[in-house]
Formats: sequence, structure tokens, C-alpha cells
Amino acid sequence: MTNPVSARLTLPLLAAVSLAACSQSADEPSDAPGFEAASDFASTAECAAIGDLPIRIAGGTFIMGQDDIYAEEGPRRETRVDGFWIDPHEVTNRQFAAFVEATGYETVAEKPVDPALFGVPEDQIPPELLLPGSAVFTPPDQPSTRYTDWWKYVPGANWMKPYGPDGPDAQENQPVVHLAWDDMVAYANWAGGRLPTEAEWEYAASAGADPYSAQPDGETANSWQGAFPVVNEETDGFAGIAPVGCFAPNANGLYDMVGNAWEVTQDFYRPGHDPDDNDNPTGPSENAAYDPYNPGLASRVMKGGSYLCAPNYCQRYRPASRQGRDPGLGTSNVGFRLAYDERPDA
Repeated sequence: MTNPVSARLTLPLLAAVSLAACSQSADEPSDAPGFEAASDFASTAECAAIGDLPIRIAGGTFIMGQDDIYAEEGPRRETRVDGFWIDPHEVTNRQFAAFVEATGYETVAEKPVDPALFGVPEDQIPPELLLPGSAVFTPPDQPSTRYTDWWKYVPGANWMKPYGPDGPDAQENQPVVHLAWDDMVAYANWAGGRLPTEAEWEYAASAGADPYSAQPDGETANSWQGAFPVVNEETDGFAGIAPVGCFAPNANGLYDMVGNAWEVTQDFYRPGHDPDDNDNPTGPSENAAYDPYNPGLASRVMKGGSYLCAPNYCQRYRPASRQGRDPGLGTSNVGFRLAYDERPDA
């Protein structure tokens, strides 16, 4: 299979699936330090080790959704989910490397791009856009509200080289990124799990807490402090992605359910929730899926925001946050965790 990613990244919809619905304008920069290259966001920090064993979430009801920030997150309604198990943290590079070593798996971002996806003669396509690669957040030179100024298709970027071939290697305890939907499903099948439904994910993430809109403090989640996208004050200790477990777990004992990396769920996406689909909901059918920022594809729901979410642009650091995710696209701020119907072997 060839890489379908870069053909889409040449379109005006670049990165819309990961950030476009966050639409506030960027502020003027402050005196805080700025960044010049994607690799400036890399970290070699280590945090206290946490376990990998999934955590049991008892079934129950909760109020799913939020009505006061983004329209696609509502309406709020009481929702029931059965019990399940879920990973305590995002799947890490260490875990994904074990899968690759055992199976020889090659991710979508490691494969060349199919020229047919561009819809033009191959000799009109810049050669670098046919190389294996992925989308990497790269800070602009000046304040900008255009997401095409922040994302670059970088040949050679993949889960092992998240900042591109000239950047540092992936750190083993950081969330694995630059994966497409097929890559996540392949890992899940190997690991004996599945991607959680949106309802399961939000139920586990909210952990009985009331909805909120304020940015989490630096002890709770990894988000962007400062004027996005040019000034990151790093008051939470990280400019970019952090190792799993650096921030306090929620009441269910789950780490990084908001911030750090967006997390993909199994549900197809359309704006808003069906108020009548509230008993173990699994979202719309593939035929009913619709993503206004990527209308040609059946997107999946991703949850929780990432280290790029800031109050001046993207208030997505919340359990109820949701956006569509292009299934063929990998980027440097999107990961996943697994759910299980039965307790996995210890």
C-alpha cells in the first residue's frame, strides 16, 4: 500500500483535521522564548515510570458532550456505557517498537505516495511530495492564523523520526505519533485490544468531574502556554510532546487523557452528537459520517487535544473535545490508546 498522506497535504485543507476547528486568532508574541525549527520542540526529559497494565472502568452513566465552547461537542445528554478496560497511558514508542520488531510492520508514513492521488500528471508533482513522510508542526516566523503556515510535509518523518530525518530519534516513553488509522488498527489487533469508542473514551477521561473550559494547570496536562503558534512559555515543563506519566492522573488513574497528544477513537465523525444515541453509542455509520474540514473522507473522532492547544486558539484540552481525523493522515501531535472488552493477560 502506498502512502496517501502527502497528496492531501498539498491541498488547502492541510492540517484541518487536527486543528482547523480551533478558530480564535493568535495574539501578538510576548517576550517569552520562541522556536525556529520543529526539532526545537523535542525533549529528552524522563518522568517517573508508570505501568502499562490496563485499568478497569466500571460501567455507568455520565453526561456526555459540552454545549458552551464548540458546537460540534453538543448536545449534552446522559449516556450509558458498559464496563471495559483501557490503557493507563497513550501507546508509546517503546510499545510500538515491540510490535514492529515482532511483525516487521511498516507504517503508512514509511511508504511512497501514490501519484494518482494528486489527480494531475506525475511530472507536475514536486518529487519530494512523492517521498515517504508525514506532517510535522513547524513554528512560523511570525504570528499567523493560517494552519498552512504551521504544518509541513516532511519527507522522512515517521514514528521513529518524529521531527524528520535530521531530527532526534523518537524517545521510547513518549506517545507514538505519525500513525494512520490502519497503523493503529494493526497494533491493536496484535496487542489484543481495540480503539475505544468516543463514549468510552470520554467517560474514562471525565472520571466524574464537571465540564470545564479553563486551560489545565501545568501539573494536570501538557498544553501550550503563551501566544500560539509563535511563543510557548513552557510553564508546564515541555514545549512539545512529553513522556507519558509526567502529569497527574485523573480520578480513574489514567494519564494524559487531555493534552500531550490527541487520541483517535473508533467512531466515525460528524459534527454534534445524536441525542437519541445514548446507550453504548458507537457514532454514525460510515455512510453518515461527515467532516466539514475534510468532506471527501469518512473521518474518525479524535479526543482530548494536544500540546499545541492554547486558550488564544484551541480550547481542546477537555474530555468533551472532539474533531475529525483523516484516517490516512499521520501528524506529530496525534496518538492513541487501546481499550479491551476483557482483562488482557498480565
